Amino acid sequence: MRGSVGRMANDDYTPNAQLILANERTFLAWIRTALALVATGVALEAFDVPIPEAWRRISASLLILLGIAAAIQAWVGWRATDAAARGGTPLPSPVMRTLLTVGVIVAIAIVGIGLVVG
Repeated sequence: MRGSVGRMANDDYTPNAQLILANERTFLAWIRTALALVATGVALEAFDVPIPEAWRRISASLLILLGIAAAIQAWVGWRATDAAARGGTPLPSPVMRTLLTVGVIVAIAIVGIGLVVG
């Protein structure tokens, strides 16, 4: 719940600076991952990759959607970790970690098979 100045209601406890800075670095790492996934998806469509068009579109779309999911994970993860740190509760693990891992493996497999078939 937010107070009048936009701070969390339980801001009495301030976690150590190392935890806050590590959380921010993790947020930025997720954002870099999101940008890389979106850029890879766009590059598959922009360049003449020698794979069947349907396969290229599927893998490009999948990578772009995974990039959006990674950006969402960055925000949700940062908020959850910050709230846990300020509340003194255990830190959460990334929610979309498995989804992103499987999605990237599938996208790479589609491109790889497309290169062999095409």
